[in-house]
Amino acid sequence: MEIDISEFLLKNSAAAFAGLLMGLERQFKGKPAGLKTNMLVALGASGFIIISLLFSEAAGTDMTRIVGQVVVGVGFLGAGVILHGEEGKKVEGLATAATIWCSAAAGCFAGFGLFLPLLIFTVFVVVINLVFGYLNIKLKNHTEKDD
Repeated sequence: MEIDISEFLLKNSAAAFAGLLMGLERQFKGKPAGLKTNMLVALGASGFIIISLLFSEAAGTDMTRIVGQVVVGVGFLGAGVILHGEEGKKVEGLATAATIWCSAAAGCFAGFGLFLPLLIFTVFVVVINLVFGYLNIKLKNHTEKDD
């Protein structure tokens, strides 16, 4: 078992960069999980995928189990972001939790070396957060004016 260091660096750099792009938007909006969290989640997911690829030829190896475990593990991080709100008065942090979940997916794309899907996926996440974040504000302001 040996890891090609240039491939390792490429995959992890791609994961960290995707996490950076997703985290930038959250950071600018002052959300509790921004740059560092999204970068580390993407990097961690990439790392787990790279490790699992070392065992891909071993008998009984199921590559989907590692991906599944990443999804479940990151769900706990997302739950923590949601539960930090005001003592149950309202639900907050869903978009941030979803972005963390997407950062993990980005890390999985990177770990498997799927760089074009990683790029497209990252653009989708950033655009959705930017466009619909703006629309949420507009709709909220419109709704409050009607009250």
